[in-house]
Order: sequence, then structure tokens, then C-alpha cells
Amino acid sequence: MYEVSLKRDGMIHYKQGAVDSDVLKYLSYQIKLEEAYTLRSFFEMIDQYALLGKLNSFFPTYIEQYANCPEQGCDSEIIDHLEFVKTVEMIGYPEKGLEIYSSIFGIKKNDTIEIRSLQLNHLLDVPLKLGRLKHVVFGDRVDIFEFDTVFTLFEFIDGITWELSFHVISEQCELRR
Repeated sequence: MYEVSLKRDGMIHYKQGAVDSDVLKYLSYQIKLEEAYTLRSFFEMIDQYALLGKLNSFFPTYIEQYANCPEQGCDSEIIDHLEFVKTVEMIGYPEKGLEIYSSIFGIKKNDTIEIRSLQLNHLLDVPLKLGRLKHVVFGDRVDIFEFDTVFTLFEFIDGITWELSFHVISEQCELRR
């Protein structure tokens, strides 16, 4: 499988060089994240490659929220890093099925922390890492199998934008806490 490297400054590299504006042909490529890659790096990538911003109709809202955040210091003391994972879940009742989805979790000393209540300005500068594939069999959350996996550029972009729709709440809601 072909591989691209996502850099902290928002650039995408293929082999030894930066990818030009014709970025769509790399959507099926496996990704590797540069050390200390963050959600800010993700938004800089979307800014750098305008075509990627057209992959999801919610990007204008996220870009606006990103633009209103401080240029640095957007982290949280309650998590050490964010982890992007893939889950494959077999469902057996009432209908048989298979669901495949991506999620983002906070990790603090090997414990998983829900981050849905955190604003974007508490997540942008937290390191983001790729996790493993979690296989859940018939809803049994006790015996979750974990596997090494790969993520494509499209899965990464789509998964983060999907998760942001759940994780980023309005500041008015956060003030009530």
C-alpha cells in the first residue's frame, strides 16, 4: 500500500517531497503522522489543500471555530494525547450486521477519557496518535480484541470531521457546566 506522511505544519509528503495541490489522488494512501501531530496540524492541512475542505459539508463550521481559537496553548491538562481508532462491531440482534466506524478518545496514563464535552480550543494542541482496530463481537464490551491496522487519508479526514460533529459543543453549553 502506498503511504503518505502528514506533517505537523499541515503538509502532506509522498516519498521525499511535498504533495502539490492535486491531493485527491492520495486519499486511498495509508497515512503516518509526524511526531507531535495535532488537530491544529489537521486544520492546517485542510487550509493548505483546499480540495480536502470540500470533502465534508461541515468543514466551513469547523474552520470558523478553528479560526476563533488562540494560535497556541489550546490543550487540556486532563488528557495526555488524543487517539484516533477504528472499530469493527458485529451485531447479532435484532438484525445481523457489521458496523465499521472511527472514533477519537483522550488518553491519560493509559486510561480512555471521553472528550465530547471539551471545546476545540482545549483540543487543538494535544498530540494526536493513530490507535489500533478494536473488534467488538455481538456487543460484548468485556472481550474487545485489538489489532494493528492502517488508516487511509480519506478515513482520517472523514473520521475526524464525523467525530468533531459530536465532540465540539457550543461555548454557551460549556459555560453552564
